[in-house]
Amino acid sequence: MIIHILTLFPKMFTGPFGESIIKRAQEKGLVEIKIHNLRQWAIDKRGTVDDRPYGGGAGMVLRIEPIYNALKDLTNNWLKKNQKIILLTPRGKTFNQKKARQLAKIQEIILICGHYEGFDERIKKFVDEEISLGDFVLTGGEIPAMAITDAVVRLLPGVLKKEEANQIESFSPGLEKIVNSSPQPQASNLKSQVYIEYPQYTRPEEFLGLKVPQVLLSGDPKKIKEWQKKQIINKK
Repeated sequence: MIIHILTLFPKMFTGPFGESIIKRAQEKGLVEIKIHNLRQWAIDKRGTVDDRPYGGGAGMVLRIEPIYNALKDLTNNWLKKNQKIILLTPRGKTFNQKKARQLAKIQEIILICGHYEGFDERIKKFVDEEISLGDFVLTGGEIPAMAITDAVVRLLPGVLKKEEANQIESFSPGLEKIVNSSPQPQASNLKSQVYIEYPQYTRPEEFLGLKVPQVLLSGDPKKIKEWQKKQIINKK
């Protein structure tokens, strides 16, 4: 997979993408993350990428030409297949694990980070979808780009040491199977369910009077699985 990130602040990504799982995924060649400075496609030698909004208002708006030209180059004049262009904006659909799994199947992704007062609205004609990290305001799209990249990369085959790690975890279909594994499952709409993984414990068995549940120390796989199933939370 290749992930392109268009940003005005490329140095922001150095730390997050140079550590832990993301770093190892790049070293293994499982993902290539390319950070592009939007000023590379500026409209003049001064590196201008923004301007005052028509109609007045506080702040500056990213111009359409630099973003359009960047997308034109990165898509090879719009000829690339299995590529998705995503605009990171508060107006987009809220990102979730289902969307992360969908994006993990895409060969090439372009994430466009907004800044200042946002984008010239016309750029939306040249993107595939808009995504938001949530109903709150951030300085720019860099943090959402980091979060989306992290969520997607960890789902790629070979990234995690144990493939089942992302099969039985919060928001995963694997938890639905556990919850509905009884002989006579309820005929509810499973697609609307959002499950949170059961709690985990490790050594020591007791800390300041706080004890590990006895069932987890029993060594009985059947009882442990029954306990874990009961602890799964339906978030909705």
